[in-house]
This record gives sequence, structure tokens and C-alpha cells, in this order.
Amino acid sequence: MGRKTIARFLLTTTLMSLPLTAAAQRNAPQQPQQAAGSDMDFSQPEQPAETQPAAGGETGSSSGGALQLDVPGGEVTAQHHGFQEDIYAVQQIFALRNRRLELSPTVNFSLNDPFVQHTGFGLNANYWISNVLAVGVTGVFFQGLNVPSDVNLFVGRSTNLVVPINEYQLAAAVNFSYVPLYGKFSMFSRYIFHWDLYVSAGVGIMRSRPFAAIDPETRTFDWNTAILFDANIGVRIFFSRSVGLTLELRNFVYPEQLENTAIAPDSQAMCPRCRRSNTTWNGESRLTDNVMVSVGLTVFLPFSFNYRLPK
Repeated sequence: MGRKTIARFLLTTTLMSLPLTAAAQRNAPQQPQQAAGSDMDFSQPEQPAETQPAAGGETGSSSGGALQLDVPGGEVTAQHHGFQEDIYAVQQIFALRNRRLELSPTVNFSLNDPFVQHTGFGLNANYWISNVLAVGVTGVFFQGLNVPSDVNLFVGRSTNLVVPINEYQLAAAVNFSYVPLYGKFSMFSRYIFHWDLYVSAGVGIMRSRPFAAIDPETRTFDWNTAILFDANIGVRIFFSRSVGLTLELRNFVYPEQLENTAIAPDSQAMCPRCRRSNTTWNGESRLTDNVMVSVGLTVFLPFSFNYRLPK
């Protein structure tokens, strides 16, 4: 084949392919092109923030302090409201005790003496030198409120034996208090109460005397004063930042002077007037644990105690 024939074939093939190339270029989508150093931008303009669709097909716009939300089924308007109270991520102590005076009137009942019931009215006063440590005094008055129980009467009638029992006049002590635990609990899924658990211990005096149970026709006793050691554990439930309820278990430890269960003979031959001599009335001295439960109302002063809680 000659050179002229090959040249004619190539020219014919080129002319026939020109319409197909032009049609392919017209149908292809335009691609953004940006040459180096060119300022031309072929990207689509961004939509305004007000018209951008929200997640889930919602669209929204704000006007006049209200947020308009377009949701399927209608339009919802959300109003802006200011908070009326502060919200704290970690709630601090509800009622601070530091540098406050606590006064607590109480009612006390004995638990471990089956032969006589000791009931007393008391008052506790504590000054809190820190939020968990306090020094104070406690006092309980019992005179006139000591009642022999029915157990003592039934034992005496059935066995012809009398158990020596004692009555209390008052107890007073200086105590140190410490708060190791505090928290809060919910009641009825509606009310929230704050509480703390405290322990206290101290030293003081106890005034008591025996009941004239063995020979009541002859014997009368005076009040004795003994050294008292007390250890207490209690819980305080707050109704407000200054008022609460206290429940306390107390243990008073002291030496108790008991009545002599034997009656000295009273005859001219053996011992004239021995029965009426008070030197024969007292029996042994025994270390006594008086366990009591105390219920009281606690008040912290001053009422208007201002402090700030960190957010």
C-alpha cells in the first residue's frame, strides 16, 4: 500500500470521529476547575443559616426572642425563660455548723433498767469550732420522774424479795462532738431531707440515791454525787438550715451506791438502834451503765447565717 493511500485513510478516520467527541463534551457535567493562581470559584454558594435544614428534617428561625421550629405536622414555638434559681453540679453541705451555737432541748428515757423507769428533760448546748467539731455541755434533770416498774412489784410479791433500785436527780457533762458522716435522703419521692451522724463523749457528774425499798419505814437516803463518763451517738435531721430533729443513744457510766439488802437487828442485847443507824443502810457500790434514748429539737443560732456555695 502506498503512502498516499495510508494518508487518505487516516484523514478520513479523523473527520468521522469529530462529531462524536463534540457530543461527549457537551453531555459531560461541568467540573470545577481552578488553575494555579486563578481567582475563579465554580462552587455553589452556601445557604443562609436561617434556611439550612435541621437534623431530622426540622427547620428553624428566631424572631423576637422566640425560636420557630418547622416540624412535620405543624410549627412549634419555643419561648426563652430565665432560671429562677441556681443549679449546682455538686450540692454542698445544706446547713453549715461552723461558728454557730446549737441549742437542743431533749426528752430522755432509760432502756436497760427493768425495775425502774428513769425519765428526764435535758438541754444540750454546743459551740461548733469547725464544721465537724464542737465543744459543749449537756444536762438532764430526773427528780420527780423516776417510777418503779411493774416488774419490780411483781417480783417482790411473788418471791418476797426486794431488788435495790435507785433514782436520779440530775446528770451533767462536758462533751466533745464530731460529725463523721452527712448526706441526704428522699422521702415519698417528693421531700429531700439532709442529715448528719455525730458521736460525742465527755465527763461530768451524776447525782443519785437509792429508793428506800428494803426498809422504807426506817430508811431515808441523801443524794450522792459520782463522777460520770458518757459516750453518745446520734443523728440529726434538718427541716431547714437552722432547725432539725435529733435522735441520740446515750450511755452514762458511773459508780452507783446501792441499798443494803440486809436489815440490821435492833435489840438492846445485840446492837441498840442499829436498824435506825444510817451507817447500816448503804450496801455495795457497783459500776452502772445507764443506757438512754434521747429525742430532741435542735436549733442553730444565728438563724440568718450567710454563706456561698461554689458552683
